[in-house]
Order: sequence, then structure tokens, then C-alpha cells
Amino acid sequence: MATGESEQSYALRQPRAPIVWENVPQRNKNFTGRAALLDFLRSRLTGSATVVLPHALHGLGGVGKTQLAVEYAYRHQDSYDVVLWVSADQESLVPSTLAVLAPRLGIDGIPRNRVDEAAAAVLDALRRGEPYSRWLLVFDNADQPEKIRRFVPGGPGHVLVTSRNRAWAEVVDTVDVDVFSRAESLEFLSRRVPEIDAADAGRLADVLGDLPLALDQAAALLGEGTMSVDTYVKLLREKATELLAEARPTEYPVAVAAAWSLSVARLREQLPEALELLRRCAYFGPDPIRLELLDRGSFALGPPLRDVLADPIRRFRTIRELGRYALVRVDNVRKTLHMHRIIQALIRDEIDPAEREGVRHDVHQLLRLADPDNPEDPVNWPKYAELIPHAGPAQVLECQDSSVRHLVTNLGRYLWVTGDYEACLSLAQDAVAQWTEDSGPDDRAVLSMTKHIANAYFSLGRYQESFDLSEKTLARMRRELGENDAETLILTNHLGGVLRARGEFKAALELDEDSLPRHRAVFGENHPRTFYSANNLAVDYRLTSDYQKALELDRRSLAERRDAYGSDADLQVLVCRSAVAYHLQLAGDWAAARVEDDYCYGMYQDLVRQGVVVADNSIVLQQSKQLSVVRRLLGAYPEALELAREVYRRYCDRAGVEHPYTLAAAICLGNALRASGELAEAGELIETTVARYGKVLGDGHPDALSSHIDLAIIQRQTGNAAAARATLEPALAGLRGSVGEDHHYTLLCAANLVQALVDLSEAAEAQQLGAETLALFRAALGDQHPHTLACAAVHAAALDRLGRDEAPQERAAALGELRRTLGDDHPYVRAADGQRMDMDFDPQPA
Repeated sequence: MATGESEQSYALRQPRAPIVWENVPQRNKNFTGRAALLDFLRSRLTGSATVVLPHALHGLGGVGKTQLAVEYAYRHQDSYDVVLWVSADQESLVPSTLAVLAPRLGIDGIPRNRVDEAAAAVLDALRRGEPYSRWLLVFDNADQPEKIRRFVPGGPGHVLVTSRNRAWAEVVDTVDVDVFSRAESLEFLSRRVPEIDAADAGRLADVLGDLPLALDQAAALLGEGTMSVDTYVKLLREKATELLAEARPTEYPVAVAAAWSLSVARLREQLPEALELLRRCAYFGPDPIRLELLDRGSFALGPPLRDVLADPIRRFRTIRELGRYALVRVDNVRKTLHMHRIIQALIRDEIDPAEREGVRHDVHQLLRLADPDNPEDPVNWPKYAELIPHAGPAQVLECQDSSVRHLVTNLGRYLWVTGDYEACLSLAQDAVAQWTEDSGPDDRAVLSMTKHIANAYFSLGRYQESFDLSEKTLARMRRELGENDAETLILTNHLGGVLRARGEFKAALELDEDSLPRHRAVFGENHPRTFYSANNLAVDYRLTSDYQKALELDRRSLAERRDAYGSDADLQVLVCRSAVAYHLQLAGDWAAARVEDDYCYGMYQDLVRQGVVVADNSIVLQQSKQLSVVRRLLGAYPEALELAREVYRRYCDRAGVEHPYTLAAAICLGNALRASGELAEAGELIETTVARYGKVLGDGHPDALSSHIDLAIIQRQTGNAAAARATLEPALAGLRGSVGEDHHYTLLCAANLVQALVDLSEAAEAQQLGAETLALFRAALGDQHPHTLACAAVHAAALDRLGRDEAPQERAAALGELRRTLGDDHPYVRAADGQRMDMDFDPQPA
């Protein structure tokens, strides 16, 4: 409603609904007064200031801050294109609420399981005002400014905060919300209790201190028409005196406590089972409680509440009575009920300490029964999103029931698979601390949840912490649960991934070779866990240059996945077929790899069009990069460059320039640019990326060391063979020390160093290193691998520089095999004919 606009004219006007209207609570049909405050707030938000600061509605509990914000949103909805309501009392849940806006703002390149990235992209879009500059964000119950401030965007839109904490005044404009004016109190009571006269309304407002929440309680009870105002005021004063004598906590006003006590007393007389339901609702969070959660009480609770919830008519009547007494607010559209946090606190205080544990445990059981028990499936994510806000307030971590602990473990897994790693880490750490205190460090639930801490550490880039915790916990699991326990095997898989990320390829191989047979024995041949384990072992074979074993294992896995999932169009099958294509490429069968990569690329694009995966999903981008590489290896430079640019751009946008996947995409692009003759751009990109590799992974990581190969090729092609030699020699020493002298990475580095030495006319040194490297290539990759043949051509060039008689014969043999393997027009054939070979390197993050 515009400033100065009457409620009647507002009602006649038809506001245009926002394009995005998300999570806003149901409007309070009994909202009264506050016209001056709403006008003042509107004028502050729409003033002429260049930068509109966020505004905090500050006041004591029960004064109606939330209801004021709700009313503002509804009255001025036609001024906004986007309105989002954020429950801010639990900081860890804010990112997922923000992330919901991503697709509505046209942010479609972030997978659903990257909550933090989606939330950051939403805040950035709001800050820029693209695509919508007229937006309103409401952060409700944000009582910890230091934790919420990072989520408050600048930009052209408006931000409202409701809070009891005055600290907001230091960072935002604050609007104080006080109790009703006496006129507002009288208007409110006359609406709710039409038969009340002005004098009685005045007395009631006076004794309740004009506090909106207390007036709401009183009006609900008086509206029944069975109690006079005199009687109510008398009982109210008696109850207030009693409460003060008991020295109850001062978190909430005595007027609210007294009014609430009278409502509860009447409820106890008329419908005692409703009071029992109310007590359970008090142990949920302040977020809306989906009625479906309560329906499950017929399976979990004892009589009489079980019988009430099992009967739809009695259940409806019970919930209706709670709403009639203003103890809950029922939203029949969303099928939820909501309790004011003060009412919740009052009810929890009122329950006899001997009964509290039982009441709270009933809530734990209700939450447990709502667990879909499959956090991996995106179909279940909305259900977990509804459970998460209630887990903390219900104190589920204190429950020692194994089924409830299983729920908590699933909630942790849900947070991890949806990319909310910080929230996952916080929940897992709190759970492990509580459960260790209750059950000891070797309890199964403790060990299982510790696994989530290790996962979160890894996903947050805290590799050393993940490694240390995984190694220690795995040893404990093997001792306490056994080598073949499911939890032990799951953590074994994780530790293998950590080892690969650290560049400890052989250690990962040893671990996974032992693990896969155990997975097959425990889970069966066609279980997803077994497929994951087989995939990991194939990656280990790849990273230790045993491409034939990787191919064999992947081909077996592909057949098993086809049997399990039924179609190459299934994502799990396609991922495996893509792995087969990649290992064909690494094994040297580039033509066959190109056929498979083209097929997989086309299938992924179909899945993107169907909405099964998004275009920026990492597995889609990895396949695209893979196709770019094999196109370049076969001389299709324009097509390779086009795809490499697209992949690199998407990775930069999705993950940032320092993510390992982005670094690999940068090397791919740099190589495509170099092959296309764009040496200056290629050199700048690769030099920058080499430096970033050292910063991100450490200078001694195999990928960081191997990236020097591509830098050296640029240096040689721009006429600086001496710089190339200086680049390659320390890299070669590092690779020999980290992955061994016969590893593919090491051999590529050595072969390129041989070419640099040939260019520098260091023929004797080039011939000796070339002979050693060629022998190792033949032993590791076979006589017909393109890199073996390229190394033979380089070695022949060194022999030729020395004037050795066998040089022409070796050169002719290498050139002939390259022509037979790759064709007359392949770049390797032309390069070998000109005695100048470049064997580039493309890292593939583990």
C-alpha cells in the first residue's frame, strides 16, 4: 500500500504479483494498525539515497516484527519482481534458501549439488540487479548479525531484517518496533472480539501491556464467548503474580506467559489431546511444520495421541483447536503449522522435567519416520530440506536411538551431496562430539559420522586434514568393525580419493586393489558401491600408466552397468563408457577414442537437453574436454580449440580459476591454442596455469610438475630451447622422484627434453637420454603407441646429429610406423619428417 493510501483503496487495487515469490509466510488476516510504521519503513526504503541500506526491524519478542515484515511484503509486492523470505535463525540453512532462487534468476549453469556456489551466484546476481533490480530479501529472526551479514547483498534491491539483537544498528538502519499504541490495541481487539466494548478493551490492553502476541492469545480465548473480560483479567493478574513469584526466566514478557497459561488451561479442560500435540510441536524448530510430519505420529507415538493422529477427523479437529486458541498458525494452503518461538519456549518450560525426554523423543521419532533414507537421490532433497531446520531445535544429536542417529547421518550426507560442505562439517563435528561423549569413540555411529567430517574437509580443499582423519578413522574402523564392514569399505574408497588428490598414486592403487574384491563380496557385483570402487581402481591404473588394465576393468564395469541400468542413456553407464574412451586415448588408439568420445559427447548433450544434467555439470565438462583433446591429437585443431574455449570458460564461471578442474581445462586450451598457431595467447595462459598449479597442488604434485612440459613446448616453439631445457630438467627430476622413471608423465617430460637438447645441438646427451627413454616407452606403452613412435623419431634425430649410420634406418622405421598408425597427414608424421616433435601433456584431475 502506497504512503498515505487507505486500506479501502488498497483493497480495490489489484497488485501485480512478483515474478518470484518464494517462501513468504501466509498473510495474517488479523493484521492491525502499524500504518505509520509501514509508511515510515516504505519511505526509508524508497528514499532518494544513492545506496539504500538494509533495514532492521528491532524489538522485543512478541511485538510483531515478523508480522510487520510479512505485511510489508504483501502490501508492496507490486513494487518488486523478486521477493524471498529467509529464516535466518540457523545460519547453516541460509545458503540453501538462497540457492532456490538460482534457476528463477536464470542461473542455470550450477549443478543442484553445489549449494554454496548457487547461493554465491544468487547474491552476485542480486547485487548486479540482473536480471531483476527490484527485489526484496527478508531475513527473519536474524539474531546473530555476525553470522548473517555475509549473506546480505548490496545492490539496487531492498533488505529487511527482523531481530531482537541491537547489534544490527552498527551495520544497518534500524527501525524500532514497539508494542501497539493503545489505539492499535483497541482496533485489534475489536476485530478479534467484536462484542467487546471500548472500556473492557482498554482494561485488557492495559494489563497486557499492549503486547501484540499477548493480545492475540487473549482475543482467541475471549472470542469463544464463554468468559467475561472481568474474569479473564482477574485470572490473568493471578497468573502473572504466580509467574513472578516463581521467578520464571525473562526471555519472554510475563504478559505473554500469563495469557498463554490461561489458553493452555482452557485447552487442557476441553481437548487434552490437543495439548499433547502442542507439546510435541514445541520441540520442532520455529520454521513451518509440515502436517505430513504429524500424520506419521500414528506409527510412532503412544496413546492417546497416536489414536488422534490416526483418525483424520480427530486430527483435523485437534489442529483446528490449536489454531483457534492462537497457539499455532495454520496454513491450509501450504499444509503447515507454525508456532511462535516464545510460545514454544513457554511450553517447553511448562513440561515436567520427568516428561521432557519422552516428549522430545516423540519428535525424534516423527522426524525419523519422515526420512526417505536415500539422500543421494535428488528426488528426496526437498524432504531433507524440510527436516534439517527441525533437527537442531529438537536436539536430535542427544538421542542415542540408533535409528535417530541414522537420520542424522543421512542429514549430514544430504548436506554433503548438495554441496553445503560447511553445514555438513558443522553438523558432523557436533554429532561426533556428542556421540563420543555418550557412546565412546569406537561407536559405529561415531565412526560413520567421522567419515562425513573427512568428506567435508576434502570438499573444502582441506586435504591434509581429510587425509589425517581418514587414515586414523580407517584404522579404527578396521579394528572395531572389521575389514569388510560396509562403513569400512566406504571410507576406504574416500581415502583412495584423498591419496590420488595428493599425488600418491601408487598408495591409492594398493589400497583400491585390496578394496574392490571386498566390495564385490560385501555389496555384490552390481551394487553402485562396487561400481564406484571399480571406477576408482581403473583411475589408479590410469594414474600409474597401466592403461591396458584400466581398459580391461572399465570394459568389464561397462558391461555390468549395462546389465544393471539397462541403457547407455543412463548416466551411470555413460560415465563408464566415457572412461573407456579416455583410456583408449591414453593407450594410443586415438581413432577409436574419437569414435567413442563423439558418441558420449552426443549422449551427454541429449541428457542436458532433457534436463537430466546441466551443461556445467563436471562430468559433462570433463567429457567435452576429453573430446577436445582427442580432436587435437588427430589434428582437428579448429574444432578442438572451439570446444576447449567453451570448457575453460564454463569451468572458470563454475569453479573459479584455481580449481584443479579449471587448471586442467586451462592446459587443454593452451595446447589447443598452440596447435592452432596462437603462440602468444597460449604461452601466457600456460605460464599462468603452471604457476597456479604450484600454488594449488604444491610444486611437487605430479600434475604441477607435468604442466611444465607444455610450457617448455611453447618455449621451444618460440625459439628458446635453452629456457625449455631449464624448465624440463627440474620437472623430470621431480617426476622421477614422485611417480617413477617409467611413468607416462616422466617419459613425456624426458622425450621433450631430448627434443630440446637436439635443438641445442647437445646431440650426445640427447642420444643417451633418448635411448633410455625409448626403451622405457616400449616397455611401458608398447612399440606402437604414438608417443613411443614419436620418441623413436626424436631419438633418430639425435642419432642423425651425431652422424650415426643407423640414423636414417631408425628415422624411416619410426616415420613409417607413424604413417601406418596415424595416416600420412597427421601432424606427428609431418613433425617427424621435419625432425621436430612436440608431445604435449593434458592432466586429468583424479
